[in-house]
Amino acid sequence: MRITTRGRYALRASLAMARLGKDESPVSIRQLSESEQISPVFLEQIFYKLRKAGIVDSVRGPGGGFKFSKPLDQLTVKEILDAAGEGLTLSPCGNKATPCANMGECVSYSIWAEATAMVNDYFANQTLGSLIEKYKDRFERASGACDMQS
Repeated sequence: MRITTRGRYALRASLAMARLGKDESPVSIRQLSESEQISPVFLEQIFYKLRKAGIVDSVRGPGGGFKFSKPLDQLTVKEILDAAGEGLTLSPCGNKATPCANMGECVSYSIWAEATAMVNDYFANQTLGSLIEKYKDRFERASGACDMQS
């Protein structure tokens, strides 16, 4: 499993949107781009996927932008990564969607499938709200890019 730049940026932009839109006001791509130093074109692609997945809603017009479609304590990291198109499968052997002929007898398959389930459960239990609370001091101080360059 390798989380791509798109997945990392989707999570970063979502956390930035939570920080910048504290009063539930829409946050523009321009604001996110400036705050996180991410290309606005790339953010538009990411937010298209997030909107299509029902994670964010778009608001048109002056003062428009994006806002979350549900409370932050109900929005998981897994949902964001899934919407961005990230696969959370550790190995092709752990992917139940593309089973191999040996999966019934293969111990390796079982190990990868179990580890993949653990990773998915971890991200499914991490909400934006819980991350903001857990890292409250850093979240309040955040003023921009925090991701390692790819």
